Amino acid sequence: VLLAAIGGYKWDNLPADQRPEQGLLGLRAGLGVFANLRPANILPQLIDASSLKREIVEGTDIMVVRELIGGIYFGKPKGFGVDEHGHKTGFNTMIYSVPEIERIARVGFETARKRKNRLCSVEKSNVLEVSQLWKEVVCRVHQEEFPDVELSHMYVDNCAMQIIRAPTQFDTIVTGNIFGDIISDAASMLTGSIGMLPSAAVGTSGPGLYEPVHGSAPDIAGTDKANPLAQVLSAAMMLRYQFGEEEAATKIEKAVSDLLDDGYRTGDIMSEGCTQIGCVKMGEILMQKIKA
Repeated sequence: VLLAAIGGYKWDNLPADQRPEQGLLGLRAGLGVFANLRPANILPQLIDASSLKREIVEGTDIMVVRELIGGIYFGKPKGFGVDEHGHKTGFNTMIYSVPEIERIARVGFETARKRKNRLCSVEKSNVLEVSQLWKEVVCRVHQEEFPDVELSHMYVDNCAMQIIRAPTQFDTIVTGNIFGDIISDAASMLTGSIGMLPSAAVGTSGPGLYEPVHGSAPDIAGTDKANPLAQVLSAAMMLRYQFGEEEAATKIEKAVSDLLDDGYRTGDIMSEGCTQIGCVKMGEILMQKIKA
């Protein structure tokens, strides 16, 4: 499934169960796509578009493996109530079972094996019982099944700081749903724009879900300002991981790289000396390069 960004301000006043985001959560759960792969690698052409200094971000190549259909976004009970003082409360439940942690840990270790063989497990085990179980299970899976992979552990608040301070220290990160949501968005800005980042959500079998990391950006809808490249690169990930079409995926990725080499940019990744174009023109040039 190749999915575009969803959501927008005009639905914000609807009841929670009628908002587009709830449909997305239901689609993920229905497909059983529990592992979200979110790469954050900086392209040489876009180093100067990053909000961080060149010497900090150069060489960044991170893969965040985020658990996608568990944790606080899906845990129950959740809802609204009233406390003993009569004040309205809101509550959610952050919960993971051993099998849920085992399967996402395995994806993390297997992903790390295909990269630089280093996995950092991110949690908050100093204060959260759910994270204490997470760390326990990840350590056991490492010892029993993946002793060749270098495993480290980091609290999520420290990770948020370290990914900005020294991003090249990371290779593969495995973490829970809400932590992965936040960390992968922070990592996206290392690359110059969240508009450049694709993602894949996969399960043990059946179709995967391929979508850009960015949201729907309703503030620029209809203005021809959006960067289409994350959506395009998500299609490349689908061709590679879902259908095994390596040649087609590589052709799309090369077209994107060639386009950037030629100096074409949307506003979010614009740099001095480049040519700023809109979403439509970017798509037209990209198609020309794919067909060339």
